Amino acid sequence: MNIILLNNFCKRKGSIDLCMPRAMSMVVFAVLALVGVSAGAGYMLASQRYDLTADSSTSASLIAMLEADREQLKSEKAKIQAHLDAMAIRLGEMQANVMRMEALGDRLVNVAKLDKTEFDFTQTPAMGGLDASDDISQNSTTLNELSYEIDYFSLLMDDRIEKLDVIEELIANGAFNEEITPSGRPVVKGWLSSRYGNRIDPKNGKKTFHRGHDFAGKKGSEVVAVASGLVVRSEFQKGFGNMIEIKHPDGYTTLYAHNDENLVEVGDLVRKGQQIAKLGSTGRSTGPHVHFEVHHNDKHINPSKFVH
Repeated sequence: MNIILLNNFCKRKGSIDLCMPRAMSMVVFAVLALVGVSAGAGYMLASQRYDLTADSSTSASLIAMLEADREQLKSEKAKIQAHLDAMAIRLGEMQANVMRMEALGDRLVNVAKLDKTEFDFTQTPAMGGLDASDDISQNSTTLNELSYEIDYFSLLMDDRIEKLDVIEELIANGAFNEEITPSGRPVVKGWLSSRYGNRIDPKNGKKTFHRGHDFAGKKGSEVVAVASGLVVRSEFQKGFGNMIEIKHPDGYTTLYAHNDENLVEVGDLVRKGQQIAKLGSTGRSTGPHVHFEVHHNDKHINPSKFVH
C-alpha cells in the first residue's frame, strides 16, 4: 500500500509505503485497543449498576427489620398495659376489702369488749427488716411475681373476711361457744340405729370397727349440722356415698355420709341446726340413714358425748 502525502496547495510532499505485515499489525492493534476500551467502560458501568442494586437491597432489608421491631415493641407494650390494667383492678378490690376488714374489726372489738389500743385496725401493722440497699442479695420483683402475690393476698383477704363475718354474727348473738362446739343429733327425726365401736358388719357379717353413729329415718328427711362451721368436702365417695365434712374451730370436724342429696357446697358457711343434706342410702348402705362421725385433730372420736 502506497500513501501519498499532499500539502495545502495539493502538491506532493512525499509518500509512505506500507507493506502487508505492517498494515495488518496496525489494524489488529487498533481493534484490540477499541475492544479494551469498550470492555473497561462496560465493566465500570456494570460495577456501578451492581453497587446501586446492592445498596437498594440492603436498605430494604434494614427497613423491614425496623418495621418488625416496631411491631414487636407495640405488641409487648400492649401486653404490659393489659397486665397493669388487670393489676389496677385487683388493687382496687383489695383496697375495698381492707376498708371492709377495718370496719369489721372495729365492730368485733366493740362487741367482744376488747382493748381498742391493742386491736387498732386503723394503724399500719408494725414491720421491719434490712433496707434493700443494705442487702446485695435483694432482687427486683418481676411483673408476673407481683401479679401472683396480688391474686394470692386478694383470695386470702376474701376468705378472712368471710370468716370474720361469721364470728361477728355468732358473738353478737351471744352464742359463740354453743354454736361452734358439736352437740346434738344430725337428724331432726330419726333414731340411733348403730353405735361407735366394734360391731358385726351388716353387709358381710364380719366383726369390724364402726367409727361413728348411724341415725336411721325416712328417706329425704332433714340432715342438719350439729355445729356452725365451714364446709370443706361435699362429694360422692366410695363407701360413704354422698358425704359432707364440716370444719369447726379448735380442731373439730364432723362428717355426714350416705346422703340422698347434698344441699351445701365446699366453701359454704353453715349454722348450727341448718339443713345440709337429705337422708338417703347412697354408697355402702342397707337403708336410709346418716353415718355421723366426729373428728378432733384428724382422729375420729366417740360421738356419744356430743349427741345426747
